[in-house]
Amino acid sequence: MAQDGRAGRRRAFIGSFTAAGGPGLVTAQVAPDTGALTLVSAVQDLPDPSYLALSPDGHTLYAVSETAEGAVAAYRVTGDRPEPAGAPVPVDGSSPTHLGLYAGHLLTANYGCGSVTAVPVRPDGALAAAPSGRLQHTGSGPHDRRQRGPHAHQVQPDPSGRWAVSVDLGTDSVRVCTLADGSPALHREIALRPGSGPRHLAFHPDGGYAYVVNELTPTVTVCRWDAASGSLKPLTEVPVLPGAPAGDAYPSGIVVSPDGRFVWTATRGEDVLSVLAVEADGLRLTGTVPCGGHWPRALAEHGGFLYAANERSGDVTWFAVDETTGVPRYDGSVRVTAASCVVFG
Repeated sequence: MAQDGRAGRRRAFIGSFTAAGGPGLVTAQVAPDTGALTLVSAVQDLPDPSYLALSPDGHTLYAVSETAEGAVAAYRVTGDRPEPAGAPVPVDGSSPTHLGLYAGHLLTANYGCGSVTAVPVRPDGALAAAPSGRLQHTGSGPHDRRQRGPHAHQVQPDPSGRWAVSVDLGTDSVRVCTLADGSPALHREIALRPGSGPRHLAFHPDGGYAYVVNELTPTVTVCRWDAASGSLKPLTEVPVLPGAPAGDAYPSGIVVSPDGRFVWTATRGEDVLSVLAVEADGLRLTGTVPCGGHWPRALAEHGGFLYAANERSGDVTWFAVDETTGVPRYDGSVRVTAASCVVFG
């Protein structure tokens, strides 16, 4: 976890939508024994910093600006308050929703236009003044309103570090990429079930499986991942709710437990967290619990605790996790208007 070098404090960073009244980038102190968050500072100089990523050394925080223009910014976080490490960098793509570090670059998933942008990261962690390349997704899906074109929703490196993986809700597919002269280059595109609307992907700790949470249907697609060939093979699809939802469910976040025994998902339309047990032939839904707020947009795990960023109720809730059953138990919350994500070192 990121730590203040002077005080040795453990910290978390929370993103929020400033257009909805959010405080921007929030720094919080973490109590290691209880998982409780205490707000320390907030910086509101970047519009809609909806998703964050921390550098491996914990010294630099990266944030997307989920606006029509689309940008990414870097911050020094060695003190109590994030300090800009240069001006925001346009990503040549609209509404970036996610970002990840890969091969000396910061990649953004641009939901509005359905593309992935690469911005070089300098040795000191700051960003280059302009992107080095961009990969435009193509395609569509059967959902008339949500899948008329590509909508890249997430991008991240695989556990081996050899590949970058992007998840596209609009094209019902996952793309495996590399970098060629600083530009994202397509290696392979894997089709998922038409109309599923894949949103986010999480890898199993052993690196052999990946789990894709689908936004347009309340399910997780279990896939075999082969890092040697950079290939993803869909195996089965598992529900994240015990029955049919009353309306659109809108699953959002997905997290795999550090020991690989459980998968947790968040579903916004139902305001629940789901617990799925990892089994030899896939996943098994064991139950759901209330998320403690409304519209859980993102989910994170750290130190044996689960955290939900509840956008519409404006809070981050935390849960202690039963080691045997994987069931989260609500322990507390902190107020963050329009909260969108929480990350830890």
